[in-house]
Parts: sequence; C-alpha cells; structure tokens
Amino acid sequence: MALLTSRVHSALDYITVVVFAAAPTLLGFSGLAAGIAYVLAVVHLLMTLATDFSGTRRRPIRFPHHGWVEVAVGIALMALPWIVGWRGTPRVFYIVAGVVILIVWALTSYYGEARRTG
Repeated sequence: MALLTSRVHSALDYITVVVFAAAPTLLGFSGLAAGIAYVLAVVHLLMTLATDFSGTRRRPIRFPHHGWVEVAVGIALMALPWIVGWRGTPRVFYIVAGVVILIVWALTSYYGEARRTG
C-alpha cells in the first residue's frame, strides 16, 4: 500500500542525507564505517537532486528508477555489516538504515503521481 507521495519521499531523502552525514560524529564511527556513511550522504544527496519527483521529466532520474536504486541500497546496507565484519553500533546503524530505506520504498507511490501528471 503506497502511502507516501513523491513530495514526502523527497523530504525523507534529505533527512536521510543528514542522518548519514551526522552518524559518524554522533555515533563515534571511524575508518570504513565513517567513510561509507559520508559517501552515502553525498551519493544520496546527488541522486535526490537529480531525481524527477514531479513526473515532468525535468531531471534525469525518473522517480521509479530512484526507487529501484533504493531497494538495492537497502539490501546492501543490511548485508554490509556481515560482509565487512562489523559489530556493535556500526552493525546496528547500517542494518536499521537498510530496513528504514526498504520500509520507505514499500510505502512510496512511485507510479501513481507520474501517471496522473502524464
């Protein structure tokens, strides 16, 4: 059931950027855990800025394609702690971030608004 509009999803994307950018400082990450968080903040910001949330094709990334990237990122974030052997706070943070991204993906209407606006 799609409950989130593209406008709400866009706002949540900017919040996600802030969370990834602040996590190393707030949670005491260092090394790879911090580096990945900073890279994710930048990549998520660039993708959000390049996504056409309105369905008018003014930006290069279509909103449904944005959603499929988020599915891949959510799954990757949940697997990452086991791939690199993290424990403790980094493991919990990246698993929770992946789960939250997948929940937002599942609740977002990626096609409804685009169909209405043509």
